[in-house]
Amino acid sequence: MKLFDGKYRPLDLMRHAGMFTWFCTTIPLFFIPFLRETPLPEVQYTAWWLLQLFFGLIYWQLARHLARSDAVPMRLVYLLLLSGSALAISAASESALGGILLLIVAGLLPWAVEPVLASAWLIFQNVLLAWIVSRIPTIEFTDAALTAGVFLGISLFVFVGSVATLRQNDARDQLRKMNSELRATQALLTENTRMAERLRIARELHDLVGHHLTALTLNLEVVTHLVDGKVLEHVQQARSLAKMLLADVREVVSDMRRGDQVDLGRALKTLVEGVPEPRIHLDLPSDLIMIDPHQAHILLRCVQEIITNSVRHANASNLWIRLSMSRDGVAMSARDDGRGVSRVQAGNGLRGMQERLTQLGGKLEVESQKGAGFTLHAWVPAEA
Repeated sequence: MKLFDGKYRPLDLMRHAGMFTWFCTTIPLFFIPFLRETPLPEVQYTAWWLLQLFFGLIYWQLARHLARSDAVPMRLVYLLLLSGSALAISAASESALGGILLLIVAGLLPWAVEPVLASAWLIFQNVLLAWIVSRIPTIEFTDAALTAGVFLGISLFVFVGSVATLRQNDARDQLRKMNSELRATQALLTENTRMAERLRIARELHDLVGHHLTALTLNLEVVTHLVDGKVLEHVQQARSLAKMLLADVREVVSDMRRGDQVDLGRALKTLVEGVPEPRIHLDLPSDLIMIDPHQAHILLRCVQEIITNSVRHANASNLWIRLSMSRDGVAMSARDDGRGVSRVQAGNGLRGMQERLTQLGGKLEVESQKGAGFTLHAWVPAEA
């Protein structure tokens, strides 16, 4: 069974591996009363139990919040509680057992905070562990220093491995996003190619076949004035057939021109399929068909820019995108549950969207409130 085939996410694996490690560190609690020559005071033993349970609960909560990009302050609180409870466990158990729990924290740090803070946090918590272990009466200073050094080395190993996993995960998500964008663009290009081919055939039918049939009809009209009798009857019949054939050709050409439509809905669904975060809720009409391929391409690029802004700047967990069609044009609205801002300052992305929509005679409105996410409304006329 492949662990990284998409069914098991790295965060899920880390969460369960951390819980298993925590469970293993809980086992000594059942045997310490029978193995220690000098039993721990009841207060310390009870505190150890409570701290152990507290660590497991907080760890599970933090591992869940790692998937939410808007929970940075809560992550810091959880990290403080985790490191503090792990160090307190070492003090209560009079052992270096808390160092094992600090290894779990070391694996979470790259996912929870910025690299500089994570590195400082890693070193500081191991320094505190060394100080606590050195003050345990049953452990000599040299043993305490050796133990602290070993845990620091293992913590660095876990930390670097977690950083590598994080970067690999980010690269995979970025690759999925780029692949979806390419597939969506390819879908539009395929539609444009199909439309161009239909238009070429329609023009050929109109210019060549239509021209020759028109000339044939005119020549038959002339012949009707030069003949009589049964020959005239056959010529008139041939002229009628030529007119009918010319009408059929014109109808086919008109149908082919009317069939030049782009399935924008399929391209948008392809675009959002490869975006792992935020979760995108796409609301589209069942018949989102565009006649103008340039208009469809610009709307696709606008949705792409909305997703990019939500990922890079909004720190949102959910993004809702809705498109609706009317006789006047196409309306698009998008909102997220990110952090929002008190004042919207248009960057290159928003300015680019505004310029594209202005080219079509459309408009763009952006609203935001701090803590309430972003809301965007766009509209393009039916005939750009």
